[in-house]
Amino acid sequence: MTLRQQGGFWLGAPAALALFLYLFSGVLLPFLAGLVLGYLLDPLANRLEQAGLNRLGAALAILVAWSLLFILLLVLAAPVLAHQFAAFVEALPGLVARLQALAVEQGGALSDRLGANLMEKLGLGDGASGAEIQKSVGDIAREGVQWLLSFVKSLWSGGRALAGLMSLLVVTPVVAFYILLDWNRMLAAIDGWIPLQSRTTVRALASEMDNAIAGFLRGQSLVCLFLGLWYGLGLSMIGLNYGFLIGISAGVLSFIPYVGSLTALVLSAIIAIVQGWPSWSLFVMAMAVVGVGQFLEGNILTPRLVGASVGLHPVWLMFSLFAFGSLFGFTGLILAVPVSAAIGVLCRFALRQYLASPFYRGTETGLAEGG
Repeated sequence: MTLRQQGGFWLGAPAALALFLYLFSGVLLPFLAGLVLGYLLDPLANRLEQAGLNRLGAALAILVAWSLLFILLLVLAAPVLAHQFAAFVEALPGLVARLQALAVEQGGALSDRLGANLMEKLGLGDGASGAEIQKSVGDIAREGVQWLLSFVKSLWSGGRALAGLMSLLVVTPVVAFYILLDWNRMLAAIDGWIPLQSRTTVRALASEMDNAIAGFLRGQSLVCLFLGLWYGLGLSMIGLNYGFLIGISAGVLSFIPYVGSLTALVLSAIIAIVQGWPSWSLFVMAMAVVGVGQFLEGNILTPRLVGASVGLHPVWLMFSLFAFGSLFGFTGLILAVPVSAAIGVLCRFALRQYLASPFYRGTETGLAEGG
């Protein structure tokens, strides 16, 4: 194979894969979810094998335990989440109106004290009137509500496979079972396809990719689980309305760096202010719950569970999640982390090759000419 043919293959293969994902993204979700689940649970299957079970017994035991745990969580959490979500949607217009009224009332008083003098010094007139403040706050609130509704709608329409929830619940465990059962055989078969002269390099790159993907997925999943429970139970215990819904939502969104913490901070602050006004005690307690959660995440959980050697920069990860989610819907969110980790490994490998190349270091002839 010539260099041009090799370049055409390595450029054409990702393009063909992207086209395939784009065309069939609506039906791939349960299969990809099963693949990811099997990948995450493979170390557990290996440990059960070491304890004396065969591969089939280990896969069946994991499948049964996972199904029971999922059903238990569904029975305990789903009714609470559904009730709070329905109540939140119903109360959202009143919540926005109350927040608008508080902003106008307090903002108008503040504007009367400070705003007029400041605006006059800046040469912008006599300050903002109460009607102007109310209109501005109302516009911002309506835009925020409209954005929230559009975001929820885009998640539902973009991840079309969510509409087939039954297929997700049925197909995903079956796919995960077969992945667990045949994982080692699949790896051995793929390893046998690698060209002999490139086998050492490919194995090293695959091992680095596996460390990056597994380290992030398993570690960040545990972080999200802890934060969801911490926020949900903590906000519920202090009496914040929709606290469990906010906490679980923030825990799930914590898979995207800073998005989950920002969600918990903003929603709990807004609801605490509206619910507890004119007292600030509920707001202080809500901020304490969120602040302690962020401290535990940043100083204990993430360093120990995820680690610093994963190789996924938060900005690169956020871009990957939003880009893949926009292109392939909910299926893209599952693919974003493995693909971004693989691309990061390949980029670092290419950089190492470049830094060790004669082109970067310069040949003896080139150095003599330069001297």
